[in-house]
Amino acid sequence: MRVRGGAAVAAAMAILLAACAPAVETSPAVDLTYGAQEVRGVAPSPPEDPRPAVAWPLTGTDAAGVSEADLNNPAISVKIENSAEARPQENLQFADVVYEEYVEAGISRLVAVYHSQMPDTVGPIRSMRPMDKNIMGSYQGPLVFSGAQGGFIQQNANAGLVQITQDRGDYGFYRTSDKRAPHNLHGRMADFLEQAGDSPAPPAQWDFAYPDEYATAQVGGETVSSIRIIMSGWAHPSWDWDAESGTWLRSEWDSPHVTTDGTRLSATNVVILRVRIVTNGTGGGSGVPETLLAGESGEGQLISGDKAIDITWAKGGMRDPIVMKADGQEVSLMPGQTWVELIPIASSVTVS
Repeated sequence: MRVRGGAAVAAAMAILLAACAPAVETSPAVDLTYGAQEVRGVAPSPPEDPRPAVAWPLTGTDAAGVSEADLNNPAISVKIENSAEARPQENLQFADVVYEEYVEAGISRLVAVYHSQMPDTVGPIRSMRPMDKNIMGSYQGPLVFSGAQGGFIQQNANAGLVQITQDRGDYGFYRTSDKRAPHNLHGRMADFLEQAGDSPAPPAQWDFAYPDEYATAQVGGETVSSIRIIMSGWAHPSWDWDAESGTWLRSEWDSPHVTTDGTRLSATNVVILRVRIVTNGTGGGSGVPETLLAGESGEGQLISGDKAIDITWAKGGMRDPIVMKADGQEVSLMPGQTWVELIPIASSVTVS
């Protein structure tokens, strides 16, 4: 009996000790087969596309936040006088594109194309010439001018061009007191927009490069800092590269070309096109110089930023844009404002 009792006690004590002993935890199985596992990296984010989601068609600049109504405005081409008596001009610095053309006595006049920026007023406004329809016809908007030979006006009408002209009684024109007539005719852009009819927004005239350093002249051109043009004995425009602003600054006879508020005229791109000039006149009107563009081709130079490259150009009909090529490929410009110098073939141009 005693033996059985002792055994029972021993068994009970063993059970008690086992219950009071600390629990022993075992580590989970550890996978040490790193060499057999695939190590995956995080894919880099794609580079941000520098092209604006919405861009102005004539400058290539960012139009984010611009109303659809403003984007759909037509481009307004205004004939601007550029004689010494007409300078300084008003609000010329807001034009997207400006064309300089050769007219009577060797002076120059301008066709300023406004779209991305519409100032309240512009001027001085002067008369139309037969080449103007071929300069601005590809923009598909109206041409604003003070008057012209009846035959030229009829040619424009026959071509379907919207014309807004002071001598016909169209509204929006007024005279200023700072200059004597005929160098003081100005106009209100809002009034001209109202008379544009159903003119569409302008199509892009050329490609723009994003980022800037991909522009044709930047890729394949030579570094330059000066553009000197002798259009005639009366017209000596020039341009100087300004690294601080990243633009070309314009001068007339080596004097800064400024607007009425003192703004120096500038451009991101300067295009030089060599053109033929002929004399043209209509019944009852004297002969005037005409720059030949439609159906023509020639040579020139494209300056974008601080570099220049030789180009060829060609234009089909009045509504076709001027096509510029370098080494057989269509060019791209840097986003920004552009001046196009239509230079008679015999004129002197130095780009250096």
